[in-house]
Amino acid sequence: MYEEDHRPWGHFCVLEDAPGHKVKRIVVKPGQRLSLQKHGRRREHWFILEGEAIVTRVNEEIPLSAGQAIDIPEGAWHRIKNPGGAPLIFIEVQTGDYFGEDDITRAEDDYGRA
Repeated sequence: MYEEDHRPWGHFCVLEDAPGHKVKRIVVKPGQRLSLQKHGRRREHWFILEGEAIVTRVNEEIPLSAGQAIDIPEGAWHRIKNPGGAPLIFIEVQTGDYFGEDDITRAEDDYGRA
């Protein structure tokens, strides 16, 4: 099993970290959301496995459920929220040339990290 990295909103594990891409399995607790953020050196593709999501991408709010996916362009403000009563589980595929946590610019955060 992969090591989980716990955050206030839930947890994730890195499934693969290779040149050009990184793959994470992310679990968001009911009622929680990630920070409103953007990245300067990567794009993301989110595929919903279980639960419900509301994705903010730039000025759009997009509801998604299991089997649906969305692309987040490099430099676009984005966040994901779990509005449901069960965990939200999704796969995040990052592509680009750098995947470090210091490539996150936060505009809003429920946990004081902005």
